[in-house]
Amino acid sequence: MSKSNTLENQIQDYIFRRVAPPWAGDNQFYVALHTADPGESGTQATSEVSYTGYARVLVARPAGWDVTNNTASNVAEVAFPIATGAADDVTATHFSIGTAASGAGTLLEKGPLTTPVRITQNILPRFAAGGLQSQED
Repeated sequence: MSKSNTLENQIQDYIFRRVAPPWAGDNQFYVALHTADPGESGTQATSEVSYTGYARVLVARPAGWDVTNNTASNVAEVAFPIATGAADDVTATHFSIGTAASGAGTLLEKGPLTTPVRITQNILPRFAAGGLQSQED
C-alpha cells in the first residue's frame, strides 16, 4: 500500500507544523476500485472503474477499520454495487481509500488488489473482512 503525495504532505504538516489534515475529524472514508494504479499524485477518480451502477463504498471510521501489527484492514465485508449493464466489462486491479463519495476527492492510500476482479453484468465486486489492507513498515 502506498500513500498519496497529498497525504504525505499532510502528515509532514501535522508532525512538524501541527497543522491537522482536513480529514482529521471525518467519520468515514470511501473505498474506490481502479483499473490501474492511480499513482501517488492521482485522485480518487484517477483510473477509477466505470460500470453501470458503480459507486464508492463508505466505510465508517474508526469502527470499519482494525489496526494490528502496522496493518490496517477492513473489519467487515466491503461490497460494491452490482454491475447492471449488458456492456459492462472492466477489470479492477487496484483499490484506494479516500475522502469523497464521488468526484476527484483526496486519495489517501492506494494499493493493488490481491487478485484482479473482472466485473461484467451481474457481478458484485466484494472483499471479505481483512481483504483490503494498508501496511506500514
